[in-house]
Amino acid sequence: MLSTLLVDDDRAFSTLAAATLQREGFGVVVAHSLHGARAELAQKSFDLVVLDRRLPDGDGLHFLPELKASAPNVVVVMVTAHQDLESAVEAMRLGAADYLAKPIELPDLVIKARRAAADIRLRARLQHAEGTLSTRRSLVPPTSRVMRDVLDMLDRIASSSPRSPVLLLGETGSGKEALAWHLHQRTFGDAAPFIQVNCAALPEAMAESELFGHEKGAFTDARALKRGLVELAHQGTLFLDEVGELSAALQAKVLTFLDAGRFRRLGGEREEVSQVRVVAATNRDLERQVRDGEFREDLWFRLSVFKLAVPALRERLDDLPSLAQGLLARVAQEQGRRVVPALAAAGLERLRRYDFPGNVRELRNLLERALVLETGPELTLSWLQSRDAGAGPSGFVSREVEPLDALERRYAQWALEQLGGKKLETAKALGVSPPTFRKLLGDEP
Repeated sequence: MLSTLLVDDDRAFSTLAAATLQREGFGVVVAHSLHGARAELAQKSFDLVVLDRRLPDGDGLHFLPELKASAPNVVVVMVTAHQDLESAVEAMRLGAADYLAKPIELPDLVIKARRAAADIRLRARLQHAEGTLSTRRSLVPPTSRVMRDVLDMLDRIASSSPRSPVLLLGETGSGKEALAWHLHQRTFGDAAPFIQVNCAALPEAMAESELFGHEKGAFTDARALKRGLVELAHQGTLFLDEVGELSAALQAKVLTFLDAGRFRRLGGEREEVSQVRVVAATNRDLERQVRDGEFREDLWFRLSVFKLAVPALRERLDDLPSLAQGLLARVAQEQGRRVVPALAAAGLERLRRYDFPGNVRELRNLLERALVLETGPELTLSWLQSRDAGAGPSGFVSREVEPLDALERRYAQWALEQLGGKKLETAKALGVSPPTFRKLLGDEP
């Protein structure tokens, strides 16, 4: 139930309006003056405030900045006199989300309240999603010296060079996004935008528009002005992931933006300004791409003001115990588990022998799989094989070539052992029906 404060000195209307909103599922408190509104706001937080302008002890429009300062997330619908467009515009400028003109029709009030409720719920979902994403991005404090050195350098950059570009070089899955987020948090904090761009996923035909925006009429389908990701990142961080995939044309435009902090929307004549820190990341050999003419040398130098090599997981195995347990706790939380299984010594040893071509991302995936395959209080990862001496890409050790039905039977028996002989649970884990699983085992003809 969304809590609503209705501030109006017309007692008859207030009674009718409160009853109408309550039938719509809103919890309503009524105040007939600014003094009464302040008293209610001091005792309780509200999602929605319907605020009349003409009140016995003051002007609701003058009260609006005070209200937004004390409750910045509240949605305000301002009530103005009939055809008082100037007050409505001023109310929107001061932070109101919408307005109603007197005399108020109850159906209009319901429509505005429903719209405000939808906005409130959407904002709550976005905040939850951002909170979840922030948790996934956040770093588990490292133990290894090499990783602590990387974080120390990022902290120094954050405190002394808030606009200088940073280039993160490292294998896929090594944590470059988490490091970019760490730098963003240290530099700007939660309130500033963190805009991530996967350069490899930018559609070639729309890449410039996605990055720099476009004006209305810039091309056939440009029916309205669109702000690009560069502009949306203003006063925050623009994270260019897989920067080595940028086309030659976009490389030139990114270089121009880095040099001047200015850009033009597609089809625009006026230069726009966006103050951002650009953090670029790649798992490619950019120096080789420069030599081969695939990446601009001047852009390489511009991005490399601060260049950091992110170590692969196999190069910082000291981090493995804390990293694995930290990721395990996060995955368990995402799965809604109240109890987080411990990582057994045998499981940790198997992780140490694994070479992790997918780095931290692969470690997380393995732990997510372990929470499904294993049911005990400790995870042993007995199904995980090190990638040596004939280990195949899936971690299932290959031997001599054998008939497919024999291989399936051996795998089914192995899976059954891992799940403690529970046939129904093993069949479910393998994605087959119980009768099919029994056939795989050879229990049925």
